[in-house]
Amino acid sequence: MTYIVHGATGAQGAPLFKRLQQSGKQAIAAVRNTDKLSGMPSIQIDNASIDSLVTAYRGAEGVFIHLPLAAEADRVTYAHNIAQAVKLARPKRVVISTSGIIIDEPGSPLQAPDDSAIAILIDGVQKTGISTAVVAPRLYLENLLLPMVFGPAQSEGALRYPLRSDFPVSWSSHLDVAEVAERLFNQPEITGVVGVGQLPGMQGADLALGMAKYLGRDVIFESMEPQDFGKLVEPLIGPAANAVVGLYQALWQAPGNTISPATSAQQLLNIIPRNVERWLTETLS
Repeated sequence: MTYIVHGATGAQGAPLFKRLQQSGKQAIAAVRNTDKLSGMPSIQIDNASIDSLVTAYRGAEGVFIHLPLAAEADRVTYAHNIAQAVKLARPKRVVISTSGIIIDEPGSPLQAPDDSAIAILIDGVQKTGISTAVVAPRLYLENLLLPMVFGPAQSEGALRYPLRSDFPVSWSSHLDVAEVAERLFNQPEITGVVGVGQLPGMQGADLALGMAKYLGRDVIFESMEPQDFGKLVEPLIGPAANAVVGLYQALWQAPGNTISPATSAQQLLNIIPRNVERWLTETLS
């Protein structure tokens, strides 16, 4: 029984790939270039090629999918292709990660539109009739490891981030998403959205306290404007910084960014996400 993991060499797929292997499952990395992998079970895919996706998915016990960073028009094409491949290949189980895009708050200005790539992917896969679960995190704790965020927290005791200090967020890590995804492969009776993140949502002071416990020094949270944050990340991510600014500007106007308790991993799977101190310890120690 094989489990196909999109992006198994990246931030989202790698922790799940590792967990599956450690639990004795046959995990297969679905990547564009298998030549770059050494000793890692893999299969070559191209999200632009339905045939390659069908070959990868056919006979699989489970498939973990998340859309790569790309132009939205390309992501829409990939979403249609992946859904069609699932329909043709008929794997037993599909788990999709939203990668933080909001898909479970109808009527909210933060909700992804129906013509977005992630909405098309989820709708298309669900219509195949294959058992499907959607892992829905919000903001990733890994964002706090960006050098312009973690550096000042470590050296100055100032955790600067582009959110209001009173803004609650269901923060989670890639480790949490991997844990939930692995459990969902083992419990195919659970379908639909499974939210991943802290409940109640953590505010800036909560993040700073967790970081202070790990660093062994006082840390305070300092809210910064999204535009200023965009200038800091632009050298790292280039034009994508514009989208980052747009996201945090939208969040700035919202009351919060938290998951629903009713569809949370806490409620459905009895999985509690890592707090900041534990996450930092597992990630950096």
